[in-house]
Amino acid sequence: MTKHQKTDAIDRRLCVAPMMDWTDRHCRVFHRHLAPNALLFTEMVTAEAIIHGDLERMLGHDLIEHPLVLQLGGSQPERLALAVQRAAEWGFAEINLNVGCPSDRVQSGRFGACLMAEPELVAECCAAMMGASALPITVKCRIGIDDMDAEAGLDRFIDLVAGAGVGVFYLHARKAWLKGLSPKENRNIPPLDYDRARRLALRRDDLAIILNGGLETTDQIAVEREGFAGVMLGRAAYRTPYLLTAIADDFFAATPPSRQQVAEAMADYADKMTANNVPLHAITRHMLGLYAGQRGAKHWRRQLGEQARLAQDGGGFIRQTVEECEILAARLAA
Repeated sequence: MTKHQKTDAIDRRLCVAPMMDWTDRHCRVFHRHLAPNALLFTEMVTAEAIIHGDLERMLGHDLIEHPLVLQLGGSQPERLALAVQRAAEWGFAEINLNVGCPSDRVQSGRFGACLMAEPELVAECCAAMMGASALPITVKCRIGIDDMDAEAGLDRFIDLVAGAGVGVFYLHARKAWLKGLSPKENRNIPPLDYDRARRLALRRDDLAIILNGGLETTDQIAVEREGFAGVMLGRAAYRTPYLLTAIADDFFAATPPSRQQVAEAMADYADKMTANNVPLHAITRHMLGLYAGQRGAKHWRRQLGEQARLAQDGGGFIRQTVEECEILAARLAA
């Protein structure tokens, strides 16, 4: 086992993936109310943004979000180390290096999934980041890129980066195609290969390998989690967020909150945020899937997606809407 894996006390059995434009601080508070024990991730922040930008805007968050991981993007060891130094005092549980995003914008900055072709550089980056802070440094990657051999290529990448001291890898179990596929297509078209990911976890059982990619139901997760240190949910956690309560119950024996309880907790949060000039829609846009598959879901989505932009009373609007949904559901059930 690596130094970080031995010494950190982070529970990674259930993680919510970093997702650009989605997992902002308001989304993370919402997910925390759904899954109190889950490990949450920020959106990816570039090293240069942290070095040159407003740290409160880049790194600010609510204490309720803890444990929280900061995901960094970059490929220059000294710049990543400087970013880690600046971020280290902001209360994050760990810092994660993005070696999985396939977007053209990320590639143009020479980071993300394209770095899987340069494992020596990734190892150098991670070593520099470890030298800048005592926080665990982890990596999120794919099983390969383009025509890279998913067996030998992935093994070589993991072995070199682990040799630098990284003990935790969040592994998206599909390749990334850097040319010809959009980021959205890269989440769906390359086939999932959980067996390849599992072979890695078995071969390197000294590492913590967390499975990511295409995990959408509790039954599926119950089967596929075998052999891994944890699972990471992305789009399913966002589109059907109440799923997190069932997984948290299975993993941690946590009593699931009701949808109404989650909504009321978010109403309290909205009261605080809107009093500080945060638009209500910035909060409610992340909550549209709370009633997915339930009676009243259409009313919930319409109100929070459209009318929240016009609401003037912050959390009061959420409380009123959830009450209407509960009444509507009771009538339909009767």
